[in-house]
Amino acid sequence: MMTTSESIDSRAAMDGEIGILARRKIEAGIIAPIYEEMCRQIGVEKAEAILDAAIRQAAIKAGQAFAAKTPGGTTLRTFQELQDLWTQDDALVIEVTKATDAEFHYNVKRCRYAETYREMGLGHIGHLLSCNRDGVFCTGYDPRITLERSQTVMEGASHCDFKYRFHADVQGQGE
Repeated sequence: MMTTSESIDSRAAMDGEIGILARRKIEAGIIAPIYEEMCRQIGVEKAEAILDAAIRQAAIKAGQAFAAKTPGGTTLRTFQELQDLWTQDDALVIEVTKATDAEFHYNVKRCRYAETYREMGLGHIGHLLSCNRDGVFCTGYDPRITLERSQTVMEGASHCDFKYRFHADVQGQGE
């Protein structure tokens, strides 16, 4: 079990960070005209593939950067604490169903990321701008963490079902 001082220390990774919703809105405003031009020049399929690859690579690097700022190494518990950045500004309404050292499960009941992308006219690529980051961000943060998710609000489901698991038998950054 993590002590209060360990929790405060592990939150150092979030120092100076803006909420993720605000960050995603800024990024989407920059990405949108680039994406539109790529679609005109090389087609939608290639433009989406490039966007998907670039955003996944950025998410891995972001996970690694947060890991590097996490005192004492990464665990599923320190990963859970980062959730505050994703829920900041009421960006997500979540219901945590399990939070242990080995598993972190929750359902997203409301997703302002999806709402924001739709308002910006980018709902059709919202899964590329946000959802596809989740599984690779966690492995960038700590290769021992994996995500299983069967549905998202972004793609029309009633809720997102996140199931993160910590695999202690995999070499991780916290070791």
